Parts: sequence; C-alpha cells; structure tokens
Amino acid sequence: MSSSKLTIYINSSKKPPSFARNVSFPLTIQASPEETVGHVKRKIQAKIPKFHPSRQRLTLKPTGNTKPPSLSDETKLQDVLAGLAPGSSNLELEVKDLGPQLGWKTVFVVEYAGPLLIHPFFYYLPRLFYGTDVTHSDLQRLVFTMIEAHFAKRILETLFVHRFSHGTMPFFNIFKNSGHYHILSGLFLAYDLYRPSFSVSSTYIKNTWRNDPQVLWVCVGLWAFFELSNLLTHLHLRSLRPSGTKKRAIPTGYGFGLVSCPNYLFETLGWGVVCAMTGSWAAYLFTTVGTGQMLLWALKKHAAYKKEFGKAYPRGRKSMIPFLI
Repeated sequence: MSSSKLTIYINSSKKPPSFARNVSFPLTIQASPEETVGHVKRKIQAKIPKFHPSRQRLTLKPTGNTKPPSLSDETKLQDVLAGLAPGSSNLELEVKDLGPQLGWKTVFVVEYAGPLLIHPFFYYLPRLFYGTDVTHSDLQRLVFTMIEAHFAKRILETLFVHRFSHGTMPFFNIFKNSGHYHILSGLFLAYDLYRPSFSVSSTYIKNTWRNDPQVLWVCVGLWAFFELSNLLTHLHLRSLRPSGTKKRAIPTGYGFGLVSCPNYLFETLGWGVVCAMTGSWAAYLFTTVGTGQMLLWALKKHAAYKKEFGKAYPRGRKSMIPFLI
C-alpha cells in the first residue's frame, strides 16, 4: 500500500468561500495512504491559496442521515480507508470553510488584557466614574494589586507556558469570549471595588476586620498560595506535552491526586479569597460564572482522560472538586 496512490475528491459541504467561487468542485488530489489529513489540507491550499488549513474542516462524504465526524489533522489516510470498502483507492471528502481564524494565544492575550487595562482607569481616575475623589483603603490597594498581578500572570502563562491542542479558533468568538472578562471581571468588578463605599472612611471598612492589616495579609497569603499552585499545575501540564505535539500523559503529583483539573480548582479558590475579602457582588458574580464554566470544562476533560487512558486512569479522582465532582 505504501507505493500506491489515492485519488481524493474534495467537495464543498456548503457554499464555497468567496475566494473560491471560481474554483470548480470537486477538487482532485493525489496522495499516498501514509499521508495525513493535514497533508490533504495543505494540498487544498496549494489549489486555493487563500484557503488556509486552519479554516478547513474535512469529513467523509455523508451517507444517509449520518453526520460524519471531523477528521483530525494527524489521522492517516490509510486509517480513513480502513473503514471503507476493501481495496478502495478513491476517497471522497467534504470540506467546510470555518471562516477567519485567530490564534489561541492572541485570543487569550486579548481576553486577559481587558481587565488588566480597565482596572487602573477606575482605580486612578475615580472622579471620572464616581464624581468624587476616593481615598483608597488598604483593602482596595491590595485587591487592585492582586487583580493586576493575576491577569499579568495569565498573559505571561499564555505566552510562555501554555501549549494548545488547537492552533486557532473562529475570529468572531473573540467577542463572546472577551465579554466574560472585559465586562464581568473588567467593568463590573472595577466599578464596584474602587467606589467610595470601599474607601478608607467608609463604614463598611472603618473599624471592621476589612481594615485589619493582619487579616488582610492572611488573605493575601492564601490568595498567593492558590495563584502559585495554579501556576505549578500549568507547568506540570506543559511538561507532559512535548513542543509541537498533541501527545498527552496522565498528570500526577501536586493537586492531580485528587482531581483531574486542579488548575481550575486553585483558580476558583483564589477568586474565592477576593470574594471573601471584599464581599463585592461583582466578585461573586464573576467567580460564580467562571466556576460554572470551568466545571463544565473539567467534566469534559475528565471524561476525555478516562476514555483515553481507560483502566490506567485513577478511579478515585474527581473532575474538579475533591471527593464530590
């Protein structure tokens, strides 16, 4: 089979993109069984230069009412042929245009840069938003520093730590994804935290534990512990995936003995400290929404680990919340 050639017919599953309107489908492509779906995508681009592989979704030609799954770039054509009629040397695939794409690193940097830039405006220019100057309390100063440090950390992790299974995402998703951070942890949280009600002369702060330096620094210490723990889990996950691959291994060690996604657990606990320190409705809202989303991701990742590693995956491990979920 290694010396044989395949004839691949590529049809467009929907209306072709505007830059391919003058291209006649089906496209005919020659390939060897040892080549992958990723090679096929690059050959499609060779015929349609603007049709970048990241925009392409390839599937087998549908039969009946069955909707075939997307073919991953690493899948070898000989493996695709294995599910077809024996001796077949022709392959019919459909390509769908996923639209303009953005790199995941770009998306995450834009998401995290929003709160990082929004909070200083409310903190340093209170008269612009509240109509009066604000003498910040120790609580406000510490929380401002914590939030800025958190999102700076997230950006640095995106640039230097994280490795992504998928290189890109649809361009328009950036607006939906950024809304969560820019609005909930950006505008809402900043507006609520730096207002006069949290200032040094506020009855909510004055002569309460929220003005006690020892209590505040204990809270900062807990928050720093959870932030560092989150970083350590990210570094461990990075060590399990060699650069340029999608290889995965069973994560073990710090936090992973209890849950599949301790990074989400530590993230939630860190924001829980901010909620407890401030009592801010905006902090509780952002933490609740974020925790719900992370729990959904954790359940999905936990199921993927169990499916991939089977009996080798620790049975007592939960997805995100130790001993519960």
